[in-house]
Amino acid sequence: MSVTAESSDAGVALLPRKPARGRIKCIVWDLDNTLWNGVLLEDGEVHVRPAVVERIHELDRKGILHSVASKNDRDTALAQLRALGLEEMFLHPQIGWNPKSESIRSIAKALNLGLDAFAFVDDQEFERAEVAHGVPEVTCVDILDLEEALARPEFQPRFVTDESAQRRHMYQGQIARDELEQDFVGTNEEFLAGLGMEFTIAPAAREDLQRAEELTVRTNQLNSTGRTYSYDELDELRESDDHLLLVASLTDRFGSYGKIGLALVEKGADAWRLNMMLMSCRVMSRGVGMVLLNHIMRLAAEEGAALRADFVETGRNRMMQVTYAFAGFREVERDGAHVVLEADLSAVQPPPPYVRLEVRTT
Repeated sequence: MSVTAESSDAGVALLPRKPARGRIKCIVWDLDNTLWNGVLLEDGEVHVRPAVVERIHELDRKGILHSVASKNDRDTALAQLRALGLEEMFLHPQIGWNPKSESIRSIAKALNLGLDAFAFVDDQEFERAEVAHGVPEVTCVDILDLEEALARPEFQPRFVTDESAQRRHMYQGQIARDELEQDFVGTNEEFLAGLGMEFTIAPAAREDLQRAEELTVRTNQLNSTGRTYSYDELDELRESDDHLLLVASLTDRFGSYGKIGLALVEKGADAWRLNMMLMSCRVMSRGVGMVLLNHIMRLAAEEGAALRADFVETGRNRMMQVTYAFAGFREVERDGAHVVLEADLSAVQPPPPYVRLEVRTT
């Protein structure tokens, strides 16, 4: 088994490396002689490559996002994409004269994805070399090798769920929210109140498990242990009388964020153990990070059980550590990077006033 090579001196755990399959979450495309034949600013008229467009739509249905890094006149290139009916397929396109490595960094920041989740497709060896040097985590692909590259495991999600096909629309909804927030005059709480957020917590059903496995693979910053769980493992835990597997969803007036939270609780007679807790980074700025955690604290308090939580310092999940601290968890044991936290169940917090919570029992 391969492991993530993190320094033990820094107090960071050596964890199993996340699966290579499905690692690529966003493909960044060049335009000239890549998406289309010809050079837009020199030839005037260019012709789209149907096979490339077909692949873009196919990958979009699988939940892989797309963007653009092109050295071009922005208005001219966007007008061409619009004329081809392709503009909506690309999130945060970077079209201008900056190095493409900088463009990819900007896209990664906007999408809140790690650089190792990106692939870059370009016909020019120079541009691929520049990206490989500037952002070596990114997978670079020659357009001539596209079919061979897309057949590799990192481009093949393990599961394609109903939510996968909606992923681009979810990100587009987030772009609309961000634009509204930039123009909003008022407090942050007033802005959040205007979104009409509804947070739903329910026991995981079998149809949730593909997305649940995907969450354990994709989520890094708000993941308590960094461990991944397979579909079969989650299904066994879901049916165990000694465990509680909960899934959380979020919607607002712009649409659904999808299933964005997962928690696994081992129920003992005197103490419950929160073995895994994670939230999608897409909701980090929505003030809902502690809703699921406080719900579990409330359930434990009602059962008269203490609540402890496993936390493994992975080097990327500091935000989850802060979330536990704000919820009233304190460290009670430590073995290197593995920490056991215990909750103060007298300090359970209600959901924020701008969130309507729905708890389902089935």
